[in-house]
Amino acid sequence: MSAALVTGSNRGLGFATAQALARLGHRVLVTAREQAAADKAAADLTAQGFDADAIALDVTSPDSIAAATRRVAELPAGLDILVNNAGILPEATDGEQHEFASLDLFGKTYATNVFGPVAVTEALLPLLRRSPAGRIVNVSTTMGSLSDQANPASPYYGLIVPAYQSSKAALNSITISLAKKLADTPIKISSVCPGFVQTDLTPINREQAQLTADQAAQVVVRAATLPDDAPSGTFFDQNGIVAW
Repeated sequence: MSAALVTGSNRGLGFATAQALARLGHRVLVTAREQAAADKAAADLTAQGFDADAIALDVTSPDSIAAATRRVAELPAGLDILVNNAGILPEATDGEQHEFASLDLFGKTYATNVFGPVAVTEALLPLLRRSPAGRIVNVSTTMGSLSDQANPASPYYGLIVPAYQSSKAALNSITISLAKKLADTPIKISSVCPGFVQTDLTPINREQAQLTADQAAQVVVRAATLPDDAPSGTFFDQNGIVAW
Protein backbone atom coordinates (compact mmCIF):
# COMPACT_ATOMS: atom_id res chain seq x y z
CA MET A 1 0.00 0.00 0.00
CA SER A 2 1.35 3.43 -0.92
CA ALA A 3 1.34 6.24 1.63
CA ALA A 4 0.59 9.92 1.13
CA LEU A 5 1.33 12.83 3.47
CA VAL A 6 -0.69 16.03 3.04
CA THR A 7 0.35 19.12 4.99
CA GLY A 8 -2.46 21.11 6.55
CA SER A 9 -4.93 18.30 6.00
CA ASN A 10 -7.19 18.55 9.02
CA ARG A 11 -9.72 20.67 7.10
CA GLY A 12 -10.60 22.30 3.79
CA LEU A 13 -8.72 21.39 0.64
CA GLY A 14 -6.11 19.41 2.55
CA PHE A 15 -8.68 17.16 4.17
CA ALA A 16 -10.56 16.74 0.89
CA THR A 17 -7.28 15.75 -0.79
CA ALA A 18 -6.45 13.23 1.93
CA GLN A 19 -9.95 11.79 1.68
CA ALA A 20 -9.76 11.51 -2.12
CA LEU A 21 -6.37 9.77 -1.94
CA ALA A 22 -7.74 7.41 0.70
CA ARG A 23 -10.61 6.50 -1.62
CA LEU A 24 -8.01 5.44 -4.17
CA GLY A 25 -6.51 3.04 -1.64
CA HIS A 26 -3.63 5.12 -0.33
CA ARG A 27 -2.73 5.17 3.33
CA VAL A 28 -3.01 8.85 4.24
CA LEU A 29 -0.90 10.68 6.79
CA VAL A 30 -3.09 13.51 8.02
CA THR A 31 -1.21 16.45 9.49
CA ALA A 32 -2.07 19.56 11.46
CA ARG A 33 -0.15 21.97 13.65
CA GLU A 34 -1.81 20.48 16.73
CA GLN A 35 -1.93 16.74 17.36
CA ALA A 36 -5.56 16.91 18.51
CA ALA A 37 -6.66 18.43 15.20
CA ALA A 38 -4.77 15.77 13.24
CA ASP A 39 -6.25 13.05 15.45
CA LYS A 40 -9.79 14.26 14.80
CA ALA A 41 -9.34 14.40 11.03
CA ALA A 42 -7.71 10.96 10.92
CA ALA A 43 -10.51 9.56 13.08
CA ASP A 44 -13.08 10.95 10.62
CA LEU A 45 -11.33 9.10 7.78
CA THR A 46 -10.93 5.92 9.79
CA ALA A 47 -14.64 5.99 10.60
CA GLN A 48 -15.28 5.95 6.85
CA GLY A 49 -13.22 2.80 6.52
CA PHE A 50 -10.02 4.42 5.26
CA ASP A 51 -6.46 3.83 6.42
CA ALA A 52 -5.22 7.02 8.11
CA ASP A 53 -2.58 8.12 10.59
CA ALA A 54 -2.41 11.43 12.44
CA ILE A 55 0.84 13.38 12.67
CA ALA A 56 1.48 16.77 14.27
CA LEU A 57 3.30 18.95 11.74
CA ASP A 58 3.89 22.69 11.86
CA VAL A 59 5.67 23.51 8.60
CA THR A 60 7.19 26.63 10.17
CA SER A 61 8.86 24.70 13.01
CA PRO A 62 12.13 22.79 12.39
CA ASP A 63 11.55 20.73 15.52
CA SER A 64 8.06 19.79 14.42
CA ILE A 65 9.27 18.84 10.93
CA ALA A 66 12.05 16.70 12.40
CA ALA A 67 9.65 14.92 14.75
CA ALA A 68 7.14 14.31 11.97
CA THR A 69 9.87 12.95 9.70
CA ARG A 70 10.95 10.48 12.38
CA ARG A 71 7.34 9.40 12.78
CA VAL A 72 6.89 8.83 9.03
CA ALA A 73 10.17 6.89 8.87
CA GLU A 74 8.85 4.50 11.52
CA LEU A 75 5.71 3.64 9.56
CA PRO A 76 5.88 0.39 7.56
CA ALA A 77 4.25 1.91 4.47
CA GLY A 78 7.08 4.37 3.83
CA LEU A 79 6.22 7.46 1.81
CA ASP A 80 5.20 7.76 -1.84
CA ILE A 81 3.33 11.06 -2.08
CA LEU A 82 3.96 14.46 -0.51
CA VAL A 83 1.37 17.19 -0.98
CA ASN A 84 2.60 20.61 0.17
CA ASN A 85 -0.85 22.03 0.79
CA ALA A 86 -0.45 24.16 3.93
CA GLY A 87 -0.77 27.83 3.05
CA ILE A 88 -1.95 31.14 4.45
CA LEU A 89 -3.34 34.41 3.08
CA PRO A 90 -3.24 36.90 5.97
CA GLU A 91 -3.44 39.90 3.60
CA ALA A 92 -7.08 39.03 2.97
CA THR A 93 -8.02 40.09 6.50
CA ASP A 94 -5.41 42.81 7.04
CA GLY A 95 -7.22 45.90 8.25
CA GLU A 96 -4.16 48.17 8.28
CA GLN A 97 -3.25 50.65 5.55
CA HIS A 98 0.13 50.33 3.82
CA GLU A 99 1.87 52.31 1.12
CA PHE A 100 2.42 48.98 -0.60
CA ALA A 101 2.63 46.01 1.73
CA SER A 102 3.28 44.81 5.25
CA LEU A 103 6.77 43.40 5.83
CA ASP A 104 5.40 41.48 8.81
CA LEU A 105 2.77 39.77 6.64
CA PHE A 106 5.39 39.05 4.01
CA GLY A 107 7.45 37.25 6.63
CA LYS A 108 4.52 35.23 7.95
CA THR A 109 3.30 34.35 4.46
CA TYR A 110 6.70 33.22 3.21
CA ALA A 111 7.35 31.22 6.39
CA THR A 112 4.36 29.00 5.63
CA ASN A 113 3.99 29.20 1.84
CA VAL A 114 7.65 29.05 0.77
CA PHE A 115 10.05 28.10 3.55
CA GLY A 116 7.61 25.48 4.85
CA PRO A 117 7.40 23.44 1.63
CA VAL A 118 11.17 23.68 1.17
CA ALA A 119 11.86 22.45 4.71
CA VAL A 120 9.29 19.66 4.58
CA THR A 121 10.44 18.49 1.14
CA GLU A 122 14.09 18.51 2.19
CA ALA A 123 13.28 16.44 5.28
CA LEU A 124 11.10 13.89 3.51
CA LEU A 125 13.03 13.50 0.24
CA PRO A 126 15.18 10.62 1.57
CA LEU A 127 11.97 8.66 2.19
CA LEU A 128 10.45 9.62 -1.16
CA ARG A 129 13.60 8.46 -2.94
CA ARG A 130 12.89 4.93 -1.70
CA SER A 131 9.53 4.92 -3.48
CA PRO A 132 9.34 3.37 -6.95
CA ALA A 133 7.09 6.25 -8.05
CA GLY A 134 7.42 9.22 -5.69
CA ARG A 135 5.25 12.24 -6.29
CA ILE A 136 5.46 15.79 -4.88
CA VAL A 137 2.62 18.27 -5.35
CA ASN A 138 2.96 21.96 -4.54
CA VAL A 139 -0.46 23.54 -4.14
CA SER A 140 -0.11 26.89 -5.89
CA THR A 141 -2.55 29.24 -7.64
CA THR A 142 -2.99 31.02 -10.93
CA MET A 143 -2.63 34.17 -8.83
CA GLY A 144 1.04 33.20 -8.54
CA SER A 145 1.48 33.11 -12.31
CA LEU A 146 3.59 36.07 -13.43
CA SER A 147 1.96 35.86 -16.84
CA ASP A 148 -1.49 36.07 -15.27
CA GLN A 149 -0.57 38.91 -12.92
CA ALA A 150 0.61 40.99 -15.87
CA ASN A 151 -2.37 40.22 -18.08
CA PRO A 152 -5.12 42.91 -18.01
CA ALA A 153 -7.57 40.31 -19.35
CA SER A 154 -7.11 38.10 -16.30
CA PRO A 155 -10.02 38.08 -13.83
CA TYR A 156 -7.41 38.39 -11.07
CA TYR A 157 -5.57 41.36 -12.63
CA GLY A 158 -7.02 43.89 -10.18
CA LEU A 159 -6.32 41.73 -7.12
CA ILE A 160 -3.20 42.90 -5.30
CA VAL A 161 -2.02 40.66 -2.46
CA PRO A 162 1.73 40.83 -3.08
CA ALA A 163 2.93 38.60 -0.26
CA TYR A 164 0.60 35.77 -1.23
CA GLN A 165 1.03 36.15 -4.99
CA SER A 166 4.81 36.36 -4.84
CA SER A 167 4.99 33.45 -2.38
CA LYS A 168 3.18 31.23 -4.86
CA ALA A 169 5.37 32.49 -7.71
CA ALA A 170 8.36 31.49 -5.57
CA LEU A 171 6.78 28.09 -4.93
CA ASN A 172 6.37 27.61 -8.68
CA SER A 173 10.04 28.40 -9.18
CA ILE A 174 10.86 25.81 -6.52
CA THR A 175 8.83 23.27 -8.49
CA ILE A 176 10.95 23.90 -11.57
CA SER A 177 14.23 23.68 -9.65
CA LEU A 178 13.22 20.51 -7.84
CA ALA A 179 12.08 18.84 -11.05
CA LYS A 180 15.51 19.49 -12.55
CA LYS A 181 17.26 18.30 -9.39
CA LEU A 182 15.28 15.03 -9.44
CA ALA A 183 15.32 14.51 -13.21
CA ASP A 184 17.32 11.28 -12.90
CA THR A 185 14.90 9.76 -10.38
CA PRO A 186 11.35 8.33 -10.66
CA ILE A 187 10.07 11.24 -8.57
CA LYS A 188 7.78 13.71 -10.35
CA ILE A 189 6.86 17.13 -9.05
CA SER A 190 4.02 19.44 -10.06
CA SER A 191 2.52 22.79 -9.16
CA VAL A 192 -1.25 22.84 -9.28
CA CYS A 193 -3.93 25.50 -9.10
CA PRO A 194 -7.03 24.02 -7.44
CA GLY A 195 -9.15 27.02 -8.43
CA PHE A 196 -11.32 29.42 -6.43
CA VAL A 197 -12.23 27.17 -3.52
CA GLN A 198 -14.77 27.48 -0.72
CA THR A 199 -12.31 27.15 2.18
CA ASP A 200 -11.02 29.16 5.12
CA LEU A 201 -8.21 30.48 2.91
CA THR A 202 -10.91 32.51 1.15
CA PRO A 203 -12.35 34.58 4.01
CA ILE A 204 -13.52 37.39 1.70
CA ASN A 205 -16.16 36.81 -0.98
CA ARG A 206 -16.14 33.10 -0.19
CA GLU A 207 -19.69 32.88 -1.52
CA GLN A 208 -18.29 33.67 -4.97
CA ALA A 209 -15.96 30.66 -4.89
CA GLN A 210 -16.93 28.29 -7.66
CA LEU A 211 -15.57 25.02 -6.31
CA THR A 212 -16.11 22.91 -3.23
CA ALA A 213 -13.03 21.49 -1.54
CA ASP A 214 -13.92 18.03 -2.87
CA GLN A 215 -14.10 19.32 -6.44
CA ALA A 216 -10.85 21.27 -6.13
CA ALA A 217 -9.04 18.27 -4.65
CA GLN A 218 -9.35 16.36 -7.92
CA VAL A 219 -6.58 18.31 -9.65
CA VAL A 220 -4.31 17.80 -6.63
CA VAL A 221 -4.98 14.06 -6.74
CA ARG A 222 -4.26 14.00 -10.46
CA ALA A 223 -0.83 15.49 -9.80
CA ALA A 224 -0.24 13.10 -6.89
CA THR A 225 -0.94 10.09 -9.10
CA LEU A 226 0.79 11.09 -12.34
CA PRO A 227 1.59 8.14 -14.61
CA ASP A 228 5.24 7.20 -15.13
CA ASP A 229 5.32 8.73 -18.61
CA ALA A 230 3.97 12.12 -17.52
CA PRO A 231 6.32 15.12 -17.56
CA SER A 232 7.70 16.52 -14.33
CA GLY A 233 7.97 20.20 -13.44
CA THR A 234 4.62 21.36 -14.84
CA PHE A 235 1.96 23.80 -13.59
CA PHE A 236 -1.65 22.97 -14.31
CA ASP A 237 -5.25 23.40 -13.18
CA GLN A 238 -8.55 21.68 -13.92
CA ASN A 239 -8.40 22.85 -17.54
CA GLY A 240 -4.77 22.10 -18.35
CA ILE A 241 -1.41 23.86 -18.36
CA VAL A 242 -1.13 27.23 -16.59
CA ALA A 243 1.47 29.73 -17.80
CA TRP A 244 4.27 30.37 -15.32
